[in-house]
Amino acid sequence: MNPRVYIYSKCSTCRDALRLMEERGVTPEVVPIREQPPTVAELRQMLAYLGGDVRRLFNSSGMDYRAMGLKDRLPQMSLDEALELLSKNGNLVKRPFAFTADRGVVGFKREQWDAFLG
Repeated sequence: MNPRVYIYSKCSTCRDALRLMEERGVTPEVVPIREQPPTVAELRQMLAYLGGDVRRLFNSSGMDYRAMGLKDRLPQMSLDEALELLSKNGNLVKRPFAFTADRGVVGFKREQWDAFLG
């Protein structure tokens, strides 16, 4: 299992996730999230893994999220609009964002990553 992992290099939780994968002998495909955000198809795939709650895909503590007023705007957006927005702005995507063909995880909570990595 070699997951695809979207990260921001200055993000401490992204570094924690990469360190954990290294400790486990997992070699991920690392993608810079700001320069190359997840595609709409990848976001839909992750959404399915997360039970369909699109809010879980958003970096709600980020400056772009706050500056764009997404706390108030997101409930009125269609799913397609929300996914398109995420696919165009990697700063809006909760990170780290990692997935394989059959599972995924966003953010860094050790117990979730332990389960994800097996």
